[in-house]
Amino acid sequence: MPKYLLLKHYRGGPEPHHPFPPMDQWAPEDVEAHMAFQRQVIEMLEENGEYVGAEALTPTRTWVRYGGPGAAPVTTDGPLPETSDLVAGWFMIDVDSYERALEIAAYASSEPGPRGEPLYEWIDVREIMSGPPSDG
Repeated sequence: MPKYLLLKHYRGGPEPHHPFPPMDQWAPEDVEAHMAFQRQVIEMLEENGEYVGAEALTPTRTWVRYGGPGAAPVTTDGPLPETSDLVAGWFMIDVDSYERALEIAAYASSEPGPRGEPLYEWIDVREIMSGPPSDG
């Protein structure tokens, strides 16, 4: 079965589509409902045998790039300023098809935000390479 990385975005995607404030400005009960939904998604994936892993990223605004031995770390505001803090976290899933990966992404995207409204945040669905890319 192919593995997919679902990259969750909290600061918009190709275009912002919701005026929700950052999570640190939400009511505590809204944060708890959001986190409970995330746990429920993981439980569902575990029950289906589709769960590989999931993590949230800390909301820091400073990135450090490593350029290899002898290179000084470069502190930036992200790979590109417009993508600073774009990725909030990820799910790794192991599913039968791309279509199933999209179903899971659509469901995960409906997570509750302020006042329980679905966020419908952007989620990138990327298949994990099982070997080197080929020309054919």
